[in-house]
Amino acid sequence: MKTDLPRIPLRRSVMRLEPYVAPVEGRAGKLRLDFNENTIGCSPSVLRALRRLTREQIGIYPEYEATTARLARFFRVRADELLLTNGVDDALHVMMDTFLEPGSAVLLVEPTFNMYRFYSQLAGARFRTARFTAEMKFPLKKVLRELRRRPRIFLLANPNNPTATLVTPAEIREILEAAPRTLVLVDEAYFEFCGVTVLPWIRRYPNLIVSRTFSKAPALAGLRLGCLFACREIIAALKRADSPYPVNVAALAAAEAVIHDQKTIRAYAEMIVKSRRALAAGLGNLGARVFPSAANFLLVDFGVGATRMVRRLERHGILLRDRSPEFGRDGFVRVTVGTPAQTRRLLRAIEVYR
Repeated sequence: MKTDLPRIPLRRSVMRLEPYVAPVEGRAGKLRLDFNENTIGCSPSVLRALRRLTREQIGIYPEYEATTARLARFFRVRADELLLTNGVDDALHVMMDTFLEPGSAVLLVEPTFNMYRFYSQLAGARFRTARFTAEMKFPLKKVLRELRRRPRIFLLANPNNPTATLVTPAEIREILEAAPRTLVLVDEAYFEFCGVTVLPWIRRYPNLIVSRTFSKAPALAGLRLGCLFACREIIAALKRADSPYPVNVAALAAAEAVIHDQKTIRAYAEMIVKSRRALAAGLGNLGARVFPSAANFLLVDFGVGATRMVRRLERHGILLRDRSPEFGRDGFVRVTVGTPAQTRRLLRAIEVYR
């Protein structure tokens, strides 16, 4: 029996929204170098912490005060300068809900993390954009010109995804001082692989927000946990728009295990940096152009045929991320850096299937 659907109008921003298309599922058992994940998984201490969760803990709503205090001490901030979120995606959503009105301007340097545009567009924002150069250099002068127009928010991934480039602290200071009426988010998702941070500046610059994630080096992507850091006034405003229980009890337990097992995180990051050098050298020997990276992935220009190569590798159990559409031509692929053994396997496969 046919039933007419009710004609309920969508918000205009939703009607204009381009849906985010995640990589295909069915990734289990494959060499997953497409999502910038930790390719060996979380530390044993995280698994032990999860096993210690009781039926009672799982059966009640989570309590945040104790974990927030311990994480604040770890990050060397005050508890009221930290907000826990359900991954950085949720952090972006809360930011937009708090600070954007329909028609507010958001500044992006593209290509960058797709979810910046997604959540801004969902909130009805207008976009002002600059682009990385052909050499993947950050366009500082263009950004400073755009900031004179006082956009509401400037979203900066540092290192950036997918270019893997790093904006220096001196450049970020110049941006913050040029834009006292613009909220500047510095997303440090890949901090562990470069060691560059502006987190200590949140008391110096009231327009600064820093985000971190437990999804990359700590390998908690499946549990979803992010952090926002800012002056206490900004955090208080964000909490007004936040849901009361955004982070689950398993993520809280895992986060505490992570901060007490930094030896494992440091060892993993050091291995990835070493493997990154080997992967870059190997890809260069195969004739690909590899851009400098400060993250756990490489942006690689394989030239014409890259999209076909990515599909061939997928059929043979190796997943890479084709980013060619963002650069306007075939060739650009983002490659997550794995272990040395995974790197050797990838290089052999590229030599065969390119």
